[in-house]
Amino acid sequence: MILYSPNPVAFSILDVSVFWYGIILACAVLSGVLYANYKCKDFSLPANFWIDNSPAVIITGILGARLYYCLINAGYYVNYPGEILNIRQGGLSIHGMIIAGILYLYFLSKYKRIRFWNMTDSIACAIPLAQSIGRWGNFFNAEAFGVPTGGQWGLFIPLQNRPEIYKNYEFFHPAFLYESIADIVIFIILLILAKKSNLKTGTITLLYLILYSLVRISIEAIRIDSTFNIGSVHIAQIISGIIIATCLVVLIIRKYN
Repeated sequence: MILYSPNPVAFSILDVSVFWYGIILACAVLSGVLYANYKCKDFSLPANFWIDNSPAVIITGILGARLYYCLINAGYYVNYPGEILNIRQGGLSIHGMIIAGILYLYFLSKYKRIRFWNMTDSIACAIPLAQSIGRWGNFFNAEAFGVPTGGQWGLFIPLQNRPEIYKNYEFFHPAFLYESIADIVIFIILLILAKKSNLKTGTITLLYLILYSLVRISIEAIRIDSTFNIGSVHIAQIISGIIIATCLVVLIIRKYN
């Protein structure tokens, strides 16, 4: 089966284009917030905690995601600083969102006097659901693709989106789809684990970070549209490896404390 990306522009209002990427991202965020809010009671959070606090969390996450993306692609944005605020066509990093989100929730936990791990566990259950939906924004932008396929299966990539050395290929592995499916699997795993009453708080958070990082390392191994590399290794793989190592250390320390 061959996938063809439709027009990335959903519609226009007064000559301002509204992109499918933004619409899908909004749907993903809304789904994540509503699910996390639904799970508030399970994690001893006040009713409607995420409805009340999601605007600030979302803004912080988007700023972190954009800042991270711009930093690792600094060469481009130094020359085109006006593009820094242009996120309508993409350019957000999940790693930046995670880092900014964790920092914000830490300070929020101190301010609200709510346990940090309770907050992160509840949102960690919802994030893979949102990620699975959000990845489809890459489909409309014809991005997040892997190595070429034989033509019986794959995602058609327009000529202007193909890396120079792959200009003669038309069909590529839909890496975005592989990650979307993997995110749903992570969501189901965490959903099952969250029902266990004997889990130590924070375990869901750490397991999410480990599982997603493993997925990201695997997906990045086949992606060819990423320009953020150190040698032949994608930066996303390096960051994911650091996250896995850090989370394993924290899991071990918390097990014996």
